[in-house]
Amino acid sequence: MASVAFCGLGVMGYPMAGHLASKGHDVVVYNRSADKAAAWAAEYGGRTAATPRAAAEGREVVFMCVGNDDDVREVALGGTGILSGLSAGTLLVDHTTASADVAREVDRACRAHGVGFIDAPVSGGQAGAVNGALTVMCGGAGADFDRAKPVIMAYARACELLGPSGAGQLAKMVNQICIAGVVQGLAEGVNFAQKAGLDVEQLIAVISKGAAQSWQMENRAHTMARGEFEFGFAVEWMRKDLGIVLDEANRNGARVPLTALVDQFYAQVMARGGRRWDTSSLIDLLQRP
Repeated sequence: MASVAFCGLGVMGYPMAGHLASKGHDVVVYNRSADKAAAWAAEYGGRTAATPRAAAEGREVVFMCVGNDDDVREVALGGTGILSGLSAGTLLVDHTTASADVAREVDRACRAHGVGFIDAPVSGGQAGAVNGALTVMCGGAGADFDRAKPVIMAYARACELLGPSGAGQLAKMVNQICIAGVVQGLAEGVNFAQKAGLDVEQLIAVISKGAAQSWQMENRAHTMARGEFEFGFAVEWMRKDLGIVLDEANRNGARVPLTALVDQFYAQVMARGGRRWDTSSLIDLLQRP
C-alpha cells in the first residue's frame, strides 16, 4: 500500500480517490472547494489538505484530475502547487485531459526536481470512475509507469504505457476523435430509424450483435431515441477535448474533417442550451432541426 494524495475531487476524481482509500492506500485529498474535500474525508476516512503542496508533502505518489491546461499548471506548478511539496524520488500522475504540450512542460519541471511524471488521461466517464473500470492511457518513462500502474489499478480495468511524456494525452485525443464520429453516426442512424417507422429498441437489439456494435450503441441509443440527455459526459467537456484535438492536428498536419464538423455540431447544441447535456444529444439537432 502507498501513501498517496489526490488533488481534484470532481465527478471523476472523487470516486477515483475513493477507490484508492477503499483498497487500503493512505490518502490525503485536496479540492478547491474545501467542503467537498471534507465530505470525501467523511465518506472514506482519509485526510484533507488546504493546498496542493500540503497534500503532496510526505507522499510517495500524487494524483491530480483537474479541468484544463491552466488548472494543471496552477495545481502542479503554482506557488503552493504539488511540485513544491514533493521530494526527489516521488511521483506525480496527471489524470486531467489536457494538451500534450502541458504534459511535457510538467514533465520537464518534475525532472528538474528529481520527481517522476506520468500523463495519464482516462476514458470510461463517470460510470467508469464510480465502478473502478477506467481505461488509462499513459505517457512517461517506463520505470515511473511501473511504479504508478499498481496504484492506478485501484480504479482501472486497463492501464497501458503508450510512449514518452505526452503520449497519454495524444492517445486520449485519438479516443475522442473516434467517439465523436461514432456518436454522430449513431445519432443519424437512430433518427433515420425513427423517420422510417422502425422500432428502435428492436432494431438496436438486432444490429448491436453485428458489425455496427459499439459502446455508444449499447449505452446511448435508447436514451437518444427518448431524447434523454440530462446525464453522462457533458457537451462542454467534449468541446474542450475536441479543441485540444484540433489544436494538435493543426500542429502535426493530421486531417480531421469529421472531428471538426462534429465540434461545430456540439457548438450548435450548446447554443440551444445543451452545455451540460450528454454528448449523445447530437441527435437533438436532427430531431429538432
